[in-house]
Amino acid sequence: MFSRRHLFAFVVLAGSAISGSAFAAEKVPYTQATFDAAQTAGRSILVEVHATWCPTCKAQAPILSSIEEGAAYENLVVFHVDFDGQKDAVKRFDARMQSTLITFKGGKETGRSVGDTDPTSIAALLAKAS
Repeated sequence: MFSRRHLFAFVVLAGSAISGSAFAAEKVPYTQATFDAAQTAGRSILVEVHATWCPTCKAQAPILSSIEEGAAYENLVVFHVDFDGQKDAVKRFDARMQSTLITFKGGKETGRSVGDTDPTSIAALLAKAS
C-alpha cells in the first residue's frame, strides 16, 4: 500500500517527467565567481557535493535530475562540487562528506542534507531554495 509520502514522491517525479526539460534548472560547474554572482543576483541555488566513486551520489543523481526538471525549478542554479578535486569549495561549504546537498536563496543557506536518497525529502529540501 502506498503511503502519502510515496504518493507525493510519485507525483513530484511523474510531474517532472511530463514537464520535460523546457523548465530544467541551470546546471553549472562550481567556481567561486559564478557562485558569488548567483548569490548576488538573489538566485535559488543548490550545491551538490559529490564524488564519482560514491554510491549514494549515484543514487541521488537520477532523483535530483528528475526533480530539477520541474517548472518550479526553472530559476534554480545547480552547482556541482567535486568532493575530491575541489577541496577549497568543500571546506568553504563545510561539507564533511560527499553526497551533501545544500540549498541557498540569495546569500543565505536555507537547508542541508547528507546522504539522503529519499525523493520526498530531497524535493522538500529543494523547495527551501525557492
